[in-house]
Amino acid sequence: MVLITEDMVRRRAEHNNCEILSLEEVSLHQQDIEKIEHIDKWCRDLKILYLQNNLIPRIENVYRLKKLEYLNLALNNVELIENLEGCESLQKLDLTVNFVGRLSSVESLKHNLHLRELFLVGNPCTEFEGYRQYVVASLPQLKYLDGKEIGRSERIRAGQGLDEVRRRIRQQEQDYLRKRVSEKEEAKREGGEAQRGPRKESSSSAKEKKPGFDGRWYTDINNTIPVPEENKEIQGREEKVKTSCLSSEDQEREFWEKPCAFTPESRLEAHRHLNEKKKAKERETVKTPKAPRTLITPHGRVMNVNEPKLDFNLTEDGDNNTIVLDLEVYRHMDTSLMDVDVQPTYVRVTVKGKIFQLVLPAEVRPDSSTAKRSQITGHLVLTMPKAQDEIKMTTPRPPKVSQSSNTPEEKTRKGNSRQRLEVDPSKHSGVDLANIVPRENSAGEGPLEMSRKRLITATEQTTFYDNFVDNPDVPPLI
Repeated sequence: MVLITEDMVRRRAEHNNCEILSLEEVSLHQQDIEKIEHIDKWCRDLKILYLQNNLIPRIENVYRLKKLEYLNLALNNVELIENLEGCESLQKLDLTVNFVGRLSSVESLKHNLHLRELFLVGNPCTEFEGYRQYVVASLPQLKYLDGKEIGRSERIRAGQGLDEVRRRIRQQEQDYLRKRVSEKEEAKREGGEAQRGPRKESSSSAKEKKPGFDGRWYTDINNTIPVPEENKEIQGREEKVKTSCLSSEDQEREFWEKPCAFTPESRLEAHRHLNEKKKAKERETVKTPKAPRTLITPHGRVMNVNEPKLDFNLTEDGDNNTIVLDLEVYRHMDTSLMDVDVQPTYVRVTVKGKIFQLVLPAEVRPDSSTAKRSQITGHLVLTMPKAQDEIKMTTPRPPKVSQSSNTPEEKTRKGNSRQRLEVDPSKHSGVDLANIVPRENSAGEGPLEMSRKRLITATEQTTFYDNFVDNPDVPPLI
């Protein structure tokens, strides 16, 4: 049973900033409402009320709406015009396609002095003989009935012979009410049969089993062989299969082509049928829940996942020794809908419940990572410093000249200990100062041999000075 709630009214008061106390117009059509309530307490200033195409059986709880000017109750289950005396400002009442059969109930609208338009098209009372004459004569303030203007001459003719018209209307009402009683009983009986399951045989009507394995007398030659219980079950299953094999289209066609009276009960039955069909369709269209996506395998392998299907750009900044992730999230998305989780080997970003996960090419430091949002493009930029290979000032290693061994042990040993290189004088590329002075000796003598020859002992030096002869042509050294 659908009732009028405060949330329902507020959702239809968007044009009034969702304020219902000062609301002047509200539309509650096609909501399957079965009872009018709370409107007269919440919306005292209401002027227009739309309640068409619902399941409302009675007009009630509207007597406090003193400012109500237009009430639309078309396509409902109203059978009696009542409880509208308090609507002092009512000017238009629409009861199209309802079940008003007691035409004399229109006389309750005499107190609505401002009533100008009344619609009763599609109601059983419109088929009564003298319907229009009776309504025109009963409501002198009315100007339009069923969309047709009431002229002065028509009003004068309606007043003539009103007593006879009123008598015929009363008689037709009694016939209609007796018909309605039979329709209600028939609807109740059909509803009970539909809810009641297949009849079960009573113990008294059941046959008493006879002696023997099959329950019959063998001396009775006229006794036919009964059908075994197993065969009965098989036949029952086959009948059920045949019934279930009927397509949904055939069942739908059979339901709508079945003749029935136009009554509130038949309308409720059609409404229930549509609801069941709608629910069955919703159950069919319900998608099975997806299995949770694997983010990290049982073996510890991190998977790359892009559920939101966002473009991204992953770069390495060698100058700053960082890894930069540019995730192209939606520009107008609120930052509160995002969650960033940086781990040493991967990064995970949750965007509106969808996971974006990416494995990083190098280990990073989560505590030093930063996440920023671009104010122009809306992109999410993550800057993650690397945990290793930090920038350090190191001296270049001298080139290796000697042949190195290929064994890993020797490579490790040589990497840990310092090595001294021997320079080959014959292969140096610098200027040889020893060759500046031309050689006077033989080609086979080198600089070392020449210097060795120049070395003299102390005895030789003494002998040299003793045998020295001064040459007068040579000037002395200063």
